[in-house]
Amino acid sequence: MTAPKTPTTDSLQALMQRVIRQDVQSMHAYAIQDSRGLVKLDAMENPFTLPQPLQAALGERLGKVAINRYPTTCVGDVVAALSKHVELPEGCALMLGNGSDELISLLALACDRPGAKILAPLPGFVMYEMSARLQGLQFVGVPMTADFELDEAAMLAAIEEHRPAITYIAYPNNPTANLFDDAVVQRIVDAVGALGNGFVVFDEAYQPFSSRSWMQRMAQYPHVLVMRTLSKFGLAGVRLGYMAGAAALVHEIDKVRPPYNISALNAEATLFALEHADEFARQAAVLREERAALLAQLRELPGARAYPSEANMILVRVPDAKKAFEGMKSRGVLVKNVSALHPLLANCLRLTVGTPAENRLMIDALKASL
Repeated sequence: MTAPKTPTTDSLQALMQRVIRQDVQSMHAYAIQDSRGLVKLDAMENPFTLPQPLQAALGERLGKVAINRYPTTCVGDVVAALSKHVELPEGCALMLGNGSDELISLLALACDRPGAKILAPLPGFVMYEMSARLQGLQFVGVPMTADFELDEAAMLAAIEEHRPAITYIAYPNNPTANLFDDAVVQRIVDAVGALGNGFVVFDEAYQPFSSRSWMQRMAQYPHVLVMRTLSKFGLAGVRLGYMAGAAALVHEIDKVRPPYNISALNAEATLFALEHADEFARQAAVLREERAALLAQLRELPGARAYPSEANMILVRVPDAKKAFEGMKSRGVLVKNVSALHPLLANCLRLTVGTPAENRLMIDALKASL
């Protein structure tokens, strides 16, 4: 009997070129920085852990989860708890995703009709474009103004020309951290609605730190969806996102959701967190105060320009982002150099708002690195 041949490196490369989609081969995977040994302020995570008594209570509770069974009723419990937590408007429904990243992918899948397009302002969250391309949809990026506001004329013209199936509005935006002008946003929602050809999706990942939301307003607009994640709430490791909108629309999109996409452990951790929402609200309040203090310090820093923020991050422009990033990293502080993501972000760093102690280290490191 002849032993099976083991593919050589060359033959495997040739096989991949024949089988894997060419556009996938030309893409870059989502990059995650190595943060070992550093003050991690690069990913907009909540820097606070649970108080020790809550850690013990959560551990005991998770130990009782029936992990030998598929998650069924627990997912419905999470939907009900979240619906109450966000005061879901009447006539609306809510679905869950494995983080908002999965919801973005599911939206692209659900709207994948011949010629369908996805539109978003740029610079913005990279997953809007990545999900579109992976699903074989065309992505239309509309550059913002130099001050990171929506270019209303360009957005309305692009919507009229391309008639996108999905128009994303990150609210606040990532990586710029700002909330867009409400009147401009309203006119974009109205324009998409008048065409009757697509949906507007508000990505409210940073809602705990924002002064405005579309969660209640969406009930007036059946073509509007609101998407959030518990990552910024304080559960980045739990990977749970949710999307709300008109019940008929959400139920239709929910058909493409994989069965059991939310684990029983994640569901139980979410239920526990919502029962202790006051602790996470306290943490968010501290971070909002720290954000204000950081903005004040950055505005006094020669050579740095900090932009307005309604998130747990601050975009700051410096004379040399690469030099500043490397200087901060050498001093033990990891932030995000976003200057290569879009021309409008030239020499920009994105700073996550951390604990008071972490923020002092970050400011000191930035001062020393300019």
